[in-house]
Amino acid sequence: QSGDIFVDGTLGGGGHTEEVLKRFENFVRIVALDLDSEAIERSRIRLSRYGTEASTNISYIEGSFRNVDALLHSHGVDHADKIILDIGLSSNQFEDSGRGFSFQKNEPLNMSFKNEVTRDDLTAKEILNTWDEENIRAILSGYGEEKFAYKIAKAIVESRQKKLIEMTGELVEIIKSATPSFYHHGRIHPATRTFQALRITVNDEIEALKEGVDKCFGYLGNGGRLAVISFHSLEDRVVKQFFKTKEEEGYGRRITKKPITPSESEITENPRSRSAKLRIIEKRGEQKKF
Repeated sequence: QSGDIFVDGTLGGGGHTEEVLKRFENFVRIVALDLDSEAIERSRIRLSRYGTEASTNISYIEGSFRNVDALLHSHGVDHADKIILDIGLSSNQFEDSGRGFSFQKNEPLNMSFKNEVTRDDLTAKEILNTWDEENIRAILSGYGEEKFAYKIAKAIVESRQKKLIEMTGELVEIIKSATPSFYHHGRIHPATRTFQALRITVNDEIEALKEGVDKCFGYLGNGGRLAVISFHSLEDRVVKQFFKTKEEEGYGRRITKKPITPSESEITENPRSRSAKLRIIEKRGEQKKF
């Protein structure tokens, strides 16, 4: 609504923020967060078409939504009216980042959402070449729900003894060698779940989501709304349980008891939306802010 403070906690390609600008121009204050400095710069250029007045009404902040309270406070924002989190990869990161998110391109095994990775940051290459077999199996099973986790983890450890695993193409071949041929012709690529598990681990996505929804909800004013779009069952489970708990405690009202999912026409237009689930909660009462 006009006068709102809107927080786009996962700016990405800027699509959600652009829609707000189309509808409200400079009548809504926008705070846009992203860990990826390149994503922020791309979105800044994209959104500049809405004119100086609208563009200057946007605050761009490099950082994670799991730290939303500290980031907003440091920019003089004491509450939010609407917050959206679109969890996972943006199309730009998937297609153009060169960080190894896609198994369809041969890229270095990085998988960090950060544009610039330091020596202290975890990468997929480090996991694949230094973690023990049991831990690799655990993340493939837990975060990827990969039924051949044991065989893939075993093949990874055997392969790295001959040569370090450094590129996505090498990992794809290892996965194919460890899985039966029928698995290579299913609805999804045989490397999908392994790549998902590695990306979630590198970016600590599940813990970030748990912290993020809690802090985002805490930063809402009374009557404010938090919307979360998730793309796999682990994420949706976190969001669903958090919203349910807040409603039971009397602090929130779920606007969506069941998630909103894309229509067939939307899936046809944008196949990546097929697994998306949108859940929304409205804050009730003055739960303590962080």
